[in-house]
Amino acid sequence: MTTAISQRDADDARIAREVSLALLSCGCIEFQADEPFRLPSGWASPVYIECRRLISFPDIRRMLMRHALDLLRKRHCLDNLAAIAGAEASGIALAAWIAEALDLPMQYVRKQRKGLGPGRQVVGVVHPGDSVLLVDDLMSGGHSIFNCCLAIAEAGLKAKNAFVIFDYATFPTQNALEMLGVSVHSLATWQDILAAAREQSTLPTPALAELETFLADPARWSHLHGGKSAVHAETKGLT
Repeated sequence: MTTAISQRDADDARIAREVSLALLSCGCIEFQADEPFRLPSGWASPVYIECRRLISFPDIRRMLMRHALDLLRKRHCLDNLAAIAGAEASGIALAAWIAEALDLPMQYVRKQRKGLGPGRQVVGVVHPGDSVLLVDDLMSGGHSIFNCCLAIAEAGLKAKNAFVIFDYATFPTQNALEMLGVSVHSLATWQDILAAAREQSTLPTPALAELETFLADPARWSHLHGGKSAVHAETKGLT
């Protein structure tokens, strides 16, 4: 997958645990096996994360931004950056906090063009050729990140990196995002949530068992529960 999980070190693992415990404590994790969640990209999942709840927790919000900036600096994602671009709608607040911390301009990327001319999906002052960091709350199948990156490129901007609080890290996102040359950096994944939930006994035993089954083979789980399958993803070429 086109994420930066392979770059993890011990400090990243510590941060992932802290973030996962925070997500659990804020009630961001929802479990639903009988009627799976249908993700925008077509995949089915027994779990869903509602990162938008985080805006209501100032202490956790500050902690997340501190970890985000540390991670992005360590991976050189802020080098020669001209602006922060938030994905509508959940990425706008996150982008604003990061832009404020870095004293950088900000734009946001509309979900749809809705009759606007080429390049008009990016709202704010745009200087073609500038490098921007795309920010969103999460990535599941990569569909939203892919569309935002297309809009950014159409506006004449460059986005080599994207940041999300949470990456499902379950479904194949590599083909779509590598085509655009984009790497996605996150603070936590479902594997981290599973480890934190075991540690804190946060989720009921049946939910933990179903999450383990899902993570063992997400594409198969999705197929068996009426969602997209790995074969379908390969045929369409876009997750």
